[in-house]
Amino acid sequence: MNSTSLPRTGGELDLALVHREFLAEGVVRLSLTHPSGARLPAWSPGAHIDLVLGPDLVRQYSLCGDPGDASLLQVAVLHEPESRGGSQYVHDVLAVGDTVRVIGPRNHFQLLGSQRYVFIAGGIGITPILPMIAAADRRGADWRLVYGGRSRATMAFAEQLAKDHPRRVEVCPQDETGHLDLDGLLGSPATGTLVYCCGPEPLLDAVEQRCASWPEGTLHIERFTPRVREDDAPSASFEVELSRTGITVTVPPDKSVLESVEEAGVQVLSSCKEGTCGTCETAVLDGVVDHRDSLLTPAEQACNDTMFICVSRAACPRLVLDL
Repeated sequence: MNSTSLPRTGGELDLALVHREFLAEGVVRLSLTHPSGARLPAWSPGAHIDLVLGPDLVRQYSLCGDPGDASLLQVAVLHEPESRGGSQYVHDVLAVGDTVRVIGPRNHFQLLGSQRYVFIAGGIGITPILPMIAAADRRGADWRLVYGGRSRATMAFAEQLAKDHPRRVEVCPQDETGHLDLDGLLGSPATGTLVYCCGPEPLLDAVEQRCASWPEGTLHIERFTPRVREDDAPSASFEVELSRTGITVTVPPDKSVLESVEEAGVQVLSSCKEGTCGTCETAVLDGVVDHRDSLLTPAEQACNDTMFICVSRAACPRLVLDL
């Protein structure tokens, strides 16, 4: 491997697709390296990257490889026929030898230190959990994984996980065992235990409900799709002052802060435009935010020092942003 090192923070890179491997029905793992052999940016368990698959086709995928291997980034992608085109492009178009623009890594799903963990994965939600399990195991923490899916054939990594950790991993194919027993798993709050969950929205909602009585800060989740909120109707117009550029823009009810800022000539790195990826995170210097993202915890929202300008708005007449 070339000893050259790239910047160790998430930016934009053109990487080579060097290997494709089907891990389960409809799940393909992509292995990406730098063409020069340079070391890739550092990342930690829970991180994701954006794959730029076309001019208007940018998708986020969790890293599922080894954070200690600086030569390789790996993601596993589920083929979803009803998706907006990203997974179809990955499965039907991307080929070994192609160059892929990658943004990141970034991490809004950090593994915090704890003596005990409960990991819950649904389907392709296993991908960010994999490096978390490895890290928890290296630290000597007590941990348990409950992994659900439609069937064994669709559950990537299930066989190897059960083989490597037979007393810690419970594989629960729905066609064999039914739905996960979340009441048995989370029915009684456990002090000193952190819960990490990734998977489809019904699973996340069910886990959130059962962890409502657990200590604050216990539950950590990552969403593939935006959280549905009944109170997300467009609000009134408000002003946004951009402290670094000296520009003030008016954000109307039918446009986002991101759109208004870009129309004023200020370019902001963005990706999902749904409040799920974290790319457009912006520091808030003054004002009160109407948080509409699916990333920040209630405690983080209460700090009122950052916002995702693709979806969040102002809960006051004027915001001041570090742009």
